[in-house]
Amino acid sequence: MNNRLIFFIGILGVILFTTTSIVGGLLIENYSITSQYISETFAIDTEYGLMLRVLGHIPSGILFVAFSFLGYKYFPASNLTKIGFYGIGLFYGIGTIVVAIFPCDMGCNKEFIDPSLSQVIHNLMALLVYTLVPISIIMIGFGLKKSSNNRRFSITAISLGVLSILFVCLLISDPKSEYLGLYQRIIELLFLIWIIICAFKIKNTSSS
Repeated sequence: MNNRLIFFIGILGVILFTTTSIVGGLLIENYSITSQYISETFAIDTEYGLMLRVLGHIPSGILFVAFSFLGYKYFPASNLTKIGFYGIGLFYGIGTIVVAIFPCDMGCNKEFIDPSLSQVIHNLMALLVYTLVPISIIMIGFGLKKSSNNRRFSITAISLGVLSILFVCLLISDPKSEYLGLYQRIIELLFLIWIIICAFKIKNTSSS
């Protein structure tokens, strides 16, 4: 597949995910981006939840899957790199789809009191996403460490992965924190920055 097409797939996924997340918050009165999760914008029984899931989060997840599964071919062959890209496709791409198909309860049930099956699946998938996507990014970084043409990208990937782990620890360390929404958005931003940088790298690289 043409490297420019893969570039546009990645960038479009980022734009769609970001736009949906922002619009979802604007549609809810008194919604706080610092204390409330992104998932609360499309939770069960929210007025525009189904629209946000079907038109935004699910398509963006599909684009992330396509970008990750096709993108690794534009980098030097490495088991770490391949596993890392497939990890991002499975856990960030498919993970984004799964949490949209199984939305959380209203308010995302932070106390986890009598949760619905959808909430349980949503939480388990979110845990996998925030645990394994940073590791996948770091694996790509180490996989490309010996490639002179990708040394800067390697360092960037490792740095973004480590930073995201730090904020994941902050996110899960205090479920009652007033900054849960902020921590989550920083984590998502780090993932999206990696995709953007990777997309531009692929744009300027021939398939290997």
